Amino acid sequence: MTWDVVELFHQNQSYPIHIGQQWSAHPELLRKSITGKQVLIVTQSVLAATHLPVLQDILKAYQCDVYYLPEGEEHKNITQWQHILEVLLRQGHDRTTTLIALGGGVVGDITGFAAACYLRGVNYLQIPTTLIAQVDAAIGGKTAVNHALGKNMIGAFHQPRAVLIDVDFLKTLPQRDYQAGLAEVIKYGLIRDPVFFAWIEKNISALLAREDAAVLHAVKTSVRHKAEIVSLDEKEQGMRSLLNLGHTFGHALETANGYQHILHGEAVLIGMGLAAELSHTLGWLSTEDLERIKCLLQKITPKQSAYRFPMPDDWIELMHRDKKSRDGKLNFILLKSIGHAEKMTLTDLTPLTPILPTSPLVGEVDAEGGG
Repeated sequence: MTWDVVELFHQNQSYPIHIGQQWSAHPELLRKSITGKQVLIVTQSVLAATHLPVLQDILKAYQCDVYYLPEGEEHKNITQWQHILEVLLRQGHDRTTTLIALGGGVVGDITGFAAACYLRGVNYLQIPTTLIAQVDAAIGGKTAVNHALGKNMIGAFHQPRAVLIDVDFLKTLPQRDYQAGLAEVIKYGLIRDPVFFAWIEKNISALLAREDAAVLHAVKTSVRHKAEIVSLDEKEQGMRSLLNLGHTFGHALETANGYQHILHGEAVLIGMGLAAELSHTLGWLSTEDLERIKCLLQKITPKQSAYRFPMPDDWIELMHRDKKSRDGKLNFILLKSIGHAEKMTLTDLTPLTPILPTSPLVGEVDAEGGG
């Protein structure tokens, strides 16, 4: 098939985001973005069993080293970031080296941060293998690691040299991870594209069934939105902040759970629901739009979960730690309507308490998750 290309522009430069299927049949997409003769692949063992040999074969003409990152968001930390840098140093990688992130958002974030810091900045490529990484995390150059006190608190803006998105990776993604990624797809409809939101409503069954045409359309549309926003506001000084819909709530929930038990997309899903509730409480969002949003989010909500919700005071404390808070005030992205989002600083926290969930959901996470 023909691969689509979306260009993302930044600081008088640009890089391609390739979208298609059967990436291994198109090695030139990868090789032409590697500048030197050294490569470090950062991946995880489950993925590596299937896809690493193919990638290594494509890169057999290069010095090709591999670092295996442990599974789980809790390993997106300074310790693992240091281990990646140690491999680069011990193996003699120079300024022409290229790091390759083969994996989901955790792999992409920590690989990008290592690339941003090694020798004051080297090239890296993104090969995102999860839906949430393909439509969001791998695009735009936000790189970071977590701290026990807050998510993504240590990081840098460092754009990749290219992104290679093969939607075939999604066919073997666990259902729970796939559904979590749909939250970020829905986000684009909520913040700037009511037509896309309506399309998702109509095609949610096809998306949940991972039908090729529906998945490709959802990924391509999401990528175009992300690339357009980042091209206009790379360092999040304005409209890029709209991409944080649900994230103030979501990051607090992830931190409260120690970055375990809950997936990032699940936290964003809950956060978007809470943002819609808050928007309605403040008189911004109509009852009709709120019900449409809740109905769609419910269709991708896992039936079972093992994560816990903090008490109201803990919610608020955790949100105050978020990097988006300013001068002790909480900033939220809220909805005027489906397709129209705005940033709001909340000085009166009274409307928050009634909408914050504090009771744990019943049950344990299913191995495959989802419903």
